Amino acid sequence: MFTKLDTMNGVVQTGTLLIVRLPSADEALSVARAAIEGGIRALEITLSVPNALEVIQTLSRQYSADGISVGAGTVLDAQSAFACVQAGARMLVSPNLEPEMIRVANRYGLLSVSGAFTPTEIVDTMTAGADIVKLFPTSIAGPKYVQTVLEPLPQAPILPAGGATPENVGEWFAAGVVAVGVGSSITKAARIDGDYDRVTDAAKNFLAAVTDARAAH
Repeated sequence: MFTKLDTMNGVVQTGTLLIVRLPSADEALSVARAAIEGGIRALEITLSVPNALEVIQTLSRQYSADGISVGAGTVLDAQSAFACVQAGARMLVSPNLEPEMIRVANRYGLLSVSGAFTPTEIVDTMTAGADIVKLFPTSIAGPKYVQTVLEPLPQAPILPAGGATPENVGEWFAAGVVAVGVGSSITKAARIDGDYDRVTDAAKNFLAAVTDARAAH
């Protein structure tokens, strides 16, 4: 049986959560499969993807036996959360604190990754029962911000969502994050020529950079 602990391990052990936010279901499926081939063990399909629930269901059926955690992103309410549970999601991700989403995740044994930005929001998110705090947005707050926040809140399991690249991932882990969310540097790698082997290679390169970053710290 696939448990919340299995999902947590998939995120934390690889240090990576792939964020799949793309304009079509076909592209999302192709990218997800290619990234999994490259070693990705945990990914979220955002509900902004057309037919996202079908994508989640397809990937969950195909890969759950292999220990791949397929989650849903941009889950904003309890109704959406339960629909994702029914589709086979093993993780629910939101850009904000939505206590009902966290309750649904906990009720059905899914990992919850809930968005926050300020220290107050981070503490409120942990108090609400989230397993991981998703730092969002990251475009206006980098590793230095995380390091500053973690000084009084070292227990906060922070995962910055977006902006991570092989070149800067070491700075995030040096700041104390448990994992990073990565998107376009992997998901859009095939857009040059439609060759999804580029996505597989990008995933391998990113995971290698995470391993190197952790070894250095």
